[in-house]
Amino acid sequence: MKEIYLAGGCFWGAEHYFRNIEGVVDTEVGFANGDTPAPTYDQVYTDTTGYAETVRVIYNPDGLPLDELLRAFFCAIDPLSLNKQGEDEGTRYRTGIYYTDSADLPIAKKVFEEIQAEYSSPLAVELLPLKNFFVAEGRHQDYLVKNPDGYCHLPIKIFRYPRLVSDLRHLLGDEPDLVARLSNAAALIKEKMGFFWAGFYLVGPSDNGKELILGPFQGSVACMRIGYGRGVCGTAWKEARTVVVPDVEEFPGHIACSSLSRSEIVVPIERGGEVTGVLDIDSAELSTFDHIDAFWLERLVRIL
Repeated sequence: MKEIYLAGGCFWGAEHYFRNIEGVVDTEVGFANGDTPAPTYDQVYTDTTGYAETVRVIYNPDGLPLDELLRAFFCAIDPLSLNKQGEDEGTRYRTGIYYTDSADLPIAKKVFEEIQAEYSSPLAVELLPLKNFFVAEGRHQDYLVKNPDGYCHLPIKIFRYPRLVSDLRHLLGDEPDLVARLSNAAALIKEKMGFFWAGFYLVGPSDNGKELILGPFQGSVACMRIGYGRGVCGTAWKEARTVVVPDVEEFPGHIACSSLSRSEIVVPIERGGEVTGVLDIDSAELSTFDHIDAFWLERLVRIL
């Protein structure tokens, strides 16, 4: 087992998020890298102690490599926000990664570089060795387990996705048949996340070469074939990247399979360096999908 200390804003929600990620063995909330010996929560709350609310994460690197854990961490924060996450503001809510093993530093730096490449402004996330850590009072440990309706700055979906991924892995087991795997995956996604439409298109032969052909899905009647580069699905296939569309009516060349679809995310499925299909999810609401959905759905696709 290994440990890493992650400051992601209010530690109530951050701990609840990390403890649900497959490969995390244990979590503990406390205060890291400050100046006052053995601080209390009330002292840290004054922003005079130099501490950051932090989660100690114990994880199994065989099942959850550090780089994957850190990408999940970045998925849960605004990496450009200094001393503020959600509505919580103060130096105690700064974001940071604090390591105890120097071998973790090159891995963390590589993830930092990947994330930084996505932004034009510098990241406001600390990357430092752990100077000290004091465990918070008992009432703060597993806070959202003890208080299911308690305050949290994170969106509810960020807690659902780790469970969805874990449930899918256990549901599929060693089943080798692709149709069976995709069928249950579509059903599980729709059941757990409540999306309007969830399903798969698989690359197959057509008169003009290849097309995306409708595969297992859950939802209303859908388009049966989609051309290369056409619509959101065809674009994700052509560009081999996840496409997030806040409003489908504003997407050039959108293919309207259902007038009830308002926003969409499409994740390519790759095997051997080639896109062999896509996971397509539609919502009846605008602006449903963002980087959180992209991160976790890409991880789900890798399981498939």
